[in-house]
Amino acid sequence: MRDARYIFVTGGVVSSVGKGITVASIGQILKSRGVSVSVLKLDPYINVDPGTMNPYQHGEVFVTDDGAETDLDLGHYERFIDEDLTRASSVTTGQIYNAVIAKERHGDYLGGTIQVIPHITNEIKERIVNVGRLSNAEVVIVEVGGTVGDIESLPFLEAIRQMRKDVGRRNVLYIHVTFVPHVGSTEELKTKPTQHSVNELRRIGIQPDVLLARCDYQMTDDLREKIALFGDVSEQAVIPLLTLDSIYEVPLVLEESGLGDVIVEDLGLDKRSPDLADWREMVARIKAPKPKVEIAVVGKYTALADAYISVTESLKHAAIFHGRDVRIRWIDSEDIEQPDGLRLLEGVDGLLVPGGFGSRGIEGKIATARYAREHKIPYLGLCLGMQVAVIEFARYVLGSDEPNSAEFDQYTPHPVIHLMASQMGISEKGGTMRLGAYPCVLVPGTKASFAYGEASISERHRHRFEFNNDYREMLTGHGMVISGISPDGRLVEIIELRDHPWFVGTQFHPEFKSRPNRPHPLYRDYIGACIGAVAVPPERTIDDEYAVA
Repeated sequence: MRDARYIFVTGGVVSSVGKGITVASIGQILKSRGVSVSVLKLDPYINVDPGTMNPYQHGEVFVTDDGAETDLDLGHYERFIDEDLTRASSVTTGQIYNAVIAKERHGDYLGGTIQVIPHITNEIKERIVNVGRLSNAEVVIVEVGGTVGDIESLPFLEAIRQMRKDVGRRNVLYIHVTFVPHVGSTEELKTKPTQHSVNELRRIGIQPDVLLARCDYQMTDDLREKIALFGDVSEQAVIPLLTLDSIYEVPLVLEESGLGDVIVEDLGLDKRSPDLADWREMVARIKAPKPKVEIAVVGKYTALADAYISVTESLKHAAIFHGRDVRIRWIDSEDIEQPDGLRLLEGVDGLLVPGGFGSRGIEGKIATARYAREHKIPYLGLCLGMQVAVIEFARYVLGSDEPNSAEFDQYTPHPVIHLMASQMGISEKGGTMRLGAYPCVLVPGTKASFAYGEASISERHRHRFEFNNDYREMLTGHGMVISGISPDGRLVEIIELRDHPWFVGTQFHPEFKSRPNRPHPLYRDYIGACIGAVAVPPERTIDDEYAVA
């Protein structure tokens, strides 16, 4: 096992400065040079994970193959470095304190007084080193969440300060991402906030090696020299980063600014030339003028696009594949419930209902599924989006508004969606759902089978409720197709409508596995159907016993 080197990325001046995309881009830059990498996110909040947080507070919850509910930045990491991460790549203050308290209760500290230093910082450092140990990566890139100066992140900053002493100065690189604001009255970029942020890092013992300066306007050489002087770094180590039209441009801009050379030199890595040709070609396709395809995303958290960031990126990946620019029409599902609310869906090329929890806005999502079915508009339902499609179709078949999910109406006489057997009796909310990757067997001759081109797949889940098998025969007898099932045949994973150009619902979240240069098959074919480009497989008779087993 090799000894890993470590890059620690901190942020200053403001939150949402772009640390996550910076970390993901550094990963892509290093991989383009043949350097193996892994990534870790240190989140300073006290929650054990973001699984119970409101999406408006934290954005999307990204799920890994091994079932960890993590920060949305892990989605960016996976999309940029094209590798599947694990729960080891997501660490929170809650996890750290849980572990330390458990060890104290077990007697591991031999009666010692438990303190932030060394016990909390040692636990943090162990988690950092563990990522390198598990991945055997040459470089581990660590993002420290929050903003320098926040009280919550101090133990993490102290831990990464100690890392340089523990593993050697030559094996650690500190990158500080700051924001350089533009003052409109004087038409100037101001470096003072960056100076103060660097001083705050120095106060706790960290001297940044690289300063990445986010700005909305072009930075002059004089300003770059000034930042280098006050930040005590070389001018080459001050990397300006203008706000860009596409996040996928960032690796190219950082490489052209010399960041890759600085990292290789400072960490003593092999000086191999970067090969970003494929990435450059992909970005050229993103930026090229293209016809548009408009998708209506009908959800509960549409006021914050980050709540559906993987859905957004997956739609973009698929649109790039088809030579289109995707335009997303964000629609709050509660607005669909208003008089004439369905008019909001008019004129779009496709409808998508993403995941969610709770009854708010649910009738608007059901109405969206009905609109897609009746108007033959391509539909992609994700997790809850599949469940509302099942509810809508059951209401259509039975000619009644009574079919529902037990999540929303526990007294419904037709619970076509009900609580999974494995969830019975579970009262705790955190980390107790059906989480992570599960296998799925595809039924030949279906749109799902055509999209994947494989007999079996593995996809990531995050749900408690499932399709009620008591209604399989009734629904499939009226035109619903069960196109994906668990290997034991007990769980419905994918549904389709037989008499529809393209109507697919998945119990899993395919967006978690999409890549910018390799769109997810279902998103790819969904966008294809929206623009009339998918060669839909010929209709076949699906074995009724297989479809309803």
